[in-house]
Amino acid sequence: MTHATEPGKSRQGRPAGGPSMAGTVLPLAGLALLALVPLGAPGMQLLVNLALAKGLAVAGVSVLLRAGQVSFGHALYFAVAAYAGAFLMTALPGADLALVLLAGLLGAVVAGLCVGLFVVRYRGIFFGMLNLAFSMIFWSFLEKFYHITGGADGIRLPRPTVLGMDLDRASFELVLFYLTLTLVLGLGWATIRWLASPAGQIFQTLKTNETRLEYLGVSPRRALLWGYLVSAALCGIGGALMGVTQGVVTPEYAWWIRSGEMVFIAVLGGAGSVRGAFVGALIYELVRTYASAYAGDVWQMLLGGFLLVIILFAPRGVIGMIETLAHRGEARK
Repeated sequence: MTHATEPGKSRQGRPAGGPSMAGTVLPLAGLALLALVPLGAPGMQLLVNLALAKGLAVAGVSVLLRAGQVSFGHALYFAVAAYAGAFLMTALPGADLALVLLAGLLGAVVAGLCVGLFVVRYRGIFFGMLNLAFSMIFWSFLEKFYHITGGADGIRLPRPTVLGMDLDRASFELVLFYLTLTLVLGLGWATIRWLASPAGQIFQTLKTNETRLEYLGVSPRRALLWGYLVSAALCGIGGALMGVTQGVVTPEYAWWIRSGEMVFIAVLGGAGSVRGAFVGALIYELVRTYASAYAGDVWQMLLGGFLLVIILFAPRGVIGMIETLAHRGEARK
């Protein structure tokens, strides 16, 4: 015998469409666990910091995937932001960390606007390859103009100040870790909210029915451009954080393999999922680090095999698997 549910509520008793455990509790629990890393596993602090910085860039790629567009050149904004911060610190030794991140963000957004005005005219493979072309042009610039960019050796970054204070290495790394975690929480939440807003919904409609937008008098190019700038900004923050965390920026930041890595992680975590971008980045960095240490000759094969399994049996990625298991657990209650 079936039991009717109260109008406006799910079978679990929460408001229909309201937040589920998978959507709220699990991400917050994950962030709480990450916040304990410096205390419980200090040896993993740097690794997690790098993974979260990369996760912000992957979140930018995931934003475009929500509109059905794949960029194979978003490492461009990752590198532009990192080098913008490096040039600032070279010109102003002792520059504050906030100023370095702001310079990286502005550099990425300006570059995104210049490139975006051109690439938003195209879709599909043309969109992806044009982004790749711009990224490789910038990589060539970084490689060839040695006296400006340091060439293949890159630019070594001095440790920035924090609110005017010159911290020692351990204190600075701790501040940087929690700043990165705060940015992941804040920017991740803001991106999810933007995607749920009317502007974000219009942007996502590009994937399903672009013609309908034109009939409604909405410019698909303008909608895609706004999403493209959001994507570039996220990549920029991630690149600036990566540069400061590693203490050096090199042309490898703009290399096509870096862009492919971002797409790989986005699919691994869950194509189009902002939460999946960070989950995928953490899994990728952990597997790559430990697999390369204990299985140096086959770690790429392990990652490739894992991605193949995800694509075949869990098309929504790792985050989709987690949410499915969580929903099943809620349904049993």
